[in-house]
Amino acid sequence: MILLSTSSLSWYWIHRILLLSKKAWFDWIDLCLNYFDYDLWDWDYIKSLCELTWIKVLSITAPSKWLNEEIIDDIVSLSKKLGAQIINFSPPYFKDINASWFAKHLIKVKSETKISISIKNVEPEFLLLVIPKYKNSSLLDIKKITWDTSLDLSIVDNWAWLDIIHSHKLLWTSLKNIYLSDKDWALPWYAWWWISNFPLESFLMKLKTTAYNWFISLKVNPDDLWVWNEELLLQNLSNIIEYYKKYYLNYK
Repeated sequence: MILLSTSSLSWYWIHRILLLSKKAWFDWIDLCLNYFDYDLWDWDYIKSLCELTWIKVLSITAPSKWLNEEIIDDIVSLSKKLGAQIINFSPPYFKDINASWFAKHLIKVKSETKISISIKNVEPEFLLLVIPKYKNSSLLDIKKITWDTSLDLSIVDNWAWLDIIHSHKLLWTSLKNIYLSDKDWALPWYAWWWISNFPLESFLMKLKTTAYNWFISLKVNPDDLWVWNEELLLQNLSNIIEYYKKYYLNYK
């Protein structure tokens, strides 16, 4: 099933995002949390909006930095109350927490809930060219944390050997969510449908043939959706749904 990441419409407040999602025929969303929009953390408010629009929060993406045990527990509590099936975490930020503590706490959370605790890939970033900003962030490392992973296609390195097909092979059995976009969060048909060294539509067809049945979340740059023009925005979202249906949902 295809979800709309709220980060794709981040120009708007959450109530507007859900109303636009409904107009565009999205039934499910990935709630992308940040520390500046307090409404996103208000489960009662979010639940009332979901009931109003008949949209379900199936996935939650945690902030990529400044996490601690209390914040993680708050996110888990929010997920339970909203009925989310998966929480997507980034690997530990270098200023945040001990990597072993992070892993142990997430494993504990996973064992106590029915929620998938997934670790997403992050773009390689370094301080002073040598210090990685995220600890244990290779694909093999993130897979070993909880054995559930999410793959953000926009940051797969198209100049390295590790293209999306290799990434898919490495994470295949652990994949629970795929953030759909072209390079740098562009719409899929931008850059002639190419991401890494493989056409995106072929990747979607490969997912279907390998019986992938978890989530695909549209996560793109709001500018590429033309969020300042509702008519064009809805048309772009409609095109994405048709693209998803053609190359994944209805592919045989």
